[in-house]
Amino acid sequence: MKFLRKQLDKMEPHFGQGGKFQKWHPLFEAADSFMFSSGGTSKSGSHIHDGIDIKRLMMVVVYALIPATLMAMYNTGYQEMAAAGTAAADIDLTTAVIKGAWHFLPIYIVTLAAGGIIEALFAVVRKHEINEGFLVTSLLFPLIVPPDLPLWQVALGISFGVLVGK
Repeated sequence: MKFLRKQLDKMEPHFGQGGKFQKWHPLFEAADSFMFSSGGTSKSGSHIHDGIDIKRLMMVVVYALIPATLMAMYNTGYQEMAAAGTAAADIDLTTAVIKGAWHFLPIYIVTLAAGGIIEALFAVVRKHEINEGFLVTSLLFPLIVPPDLPLWQVALGISFGVLVGK
């Protein structure tokens, strides 16, 4: 980890004000803060800074959404099997989760790809950092759409949400 920290510190001036990759600073900052805690400190007044920032807090929210995501996959698979005529007693947990994952994962992948690209592009254009809330948005969006929604509509929906909602 120390090696990676040193490499990122060496590259930082190139992405800072006046550097040759200045316009890509939001992408560099997102990668840096994803891997390491912020090194910023306050210059005046009494402020308490610890290792948890908004990005770390959003990761806690993502971890908290994992049980809801697993339940959504189970329920989707269960509903599919029940609609196909499988008796409730014959539906096991693993099969239902796997069948549900076949519906959930493509939607989640398209959400990450389309929304992530839009988020990164507009962070560069606006010269802002990449918004940490996108990780939560990218997990919540597939949980609220129908499992048979066409993927182009998923891409359009998340793109609209990232552009207009943010």
